[in-house]
Amino acid sequence: MTIPGFILRNALRNKRRLGLTVLSVALSLFLFTTLQTALHELTQPPTSEDAALRIVVRNKVSLANVLPAKYRSRLERMPGVRHVMKLTWFGGIYKDKANFFPQFAVDSEQLFPVFSEAEIDAKQIQDFLKEKNACVVGNKTMERFGWKIGDRITLQGTLWPCDPELIIRGVYRKGIDMTNLFFHHEYFDELMGNKGLVGTYWIRAENADSVSDLIERIDRTFANSDAETKTETERAFQLGFVSMFGNIKVLLGSISTVIVFTMILVTASTMSMAIRERSREIAILKAVGFDGWQIFGLILAESFGLAVAGGVIGCGGAAFLYRNIDIYSLSHGVLLKLDVTPAILAAGMTVAAILGIVSCLMPAYTSIQTTVVAGLKELD
Repeated sequence: MTIPGFILRNALRNKRRLGLTVLSVALSLFLFTTLQTALHELTQPPTSEDAALRIVVRNKVSLANVLPAKYRSRLERMPGVRHVMKLTWFGGIYKDKANFFPQFAVDSEQLFPVFSEAEIDAKQIQDFLKEKNACVVGNKTMERFGWKIGDRITLQGTLWPCDPELIIRGVYRKGIDMTNLFFHHEYFDELMGNKGLVGTYWIRAENADSVSDLIERIDRTFANSDAETKTETERAFQLGFVSMFGNIKVLLGSISTVIVFTMILVTASTMSMAIRERSREIAILKAVGFDGWQIFGLILAESFGLAVAGGVIGCGGAAFLYRNIDIYSLSHGVLLKLDVTPAILAAGMTVAAILGIVSCLMPAYTSIQTTVVAGLKELD
């Protein structure tokens, strides 16, 4: 019998235990991969050349505080500014509270110059611009609710005391978040009694070199005013928004650590039982000339193979699943996507490899230290 055949025979000695252990490792690494993917999606928002040119101006106190509409003219006159767009979070309800999706009032003419990555038919843009109660919607939300061009929808105000009645005139794809709904800020102002309230200003800079200087000049311009500003890049704004939910990185990292620790316990327990059952065989191997390192290598190969098999099933299964399901629909709009990157797969398989090594150290050490005589006295 060859060495690989001997290792495989030992691994298959108790097929039920082997199967349950591999499945336990696979499930744990599936959860680990899922958590790491969710963490990546939340803390590493996608970037592009266009996104690098966008700047967000908000109230220095918090996102809940608004800015005056009169700031727009001053922002437009600043050197280095190409486009300025008012963008206010509406946060209304469509039929039921469970039907959450992002909704914003925007300067319609500046929407697509600022978010230039979005793809939309030119005629749909013109139809959107012509009607004050028109809106454009991302294709993900259109598919979720089965909407089509020309449909009428009503949003029930929660943060704002108004209920916009909208007509869908356009569908955009790619680029920006494809779950958003955008409608005219002028319509919003009219419903609110023209109070001149703006949530944020989104600016597209002339070039990337002017971004940092522009951020400083904007905040300096509105310093000591009734509504001081905090200006930051789009990426910094997104990360700041995520941070409002708490320290997600620590939370998900802690859960991942618990999962890894549990995997080590399960695998180590399995290896301990397997080695205990083979005490006499290990003693015979010593008697015929196998040294401690060779026996350790046999045990390590079995443990490593078990852990890696679970890793392939768990990590590979997560990648396959999230590539072939619509996570946006299944999560009812909470998650846009779960993209299992090669780096996350590599991290998962690294955890599996380390698990295979660590979990066999104590059982292997115990078996090596056992004398031939003591091992032969053990019963199968």
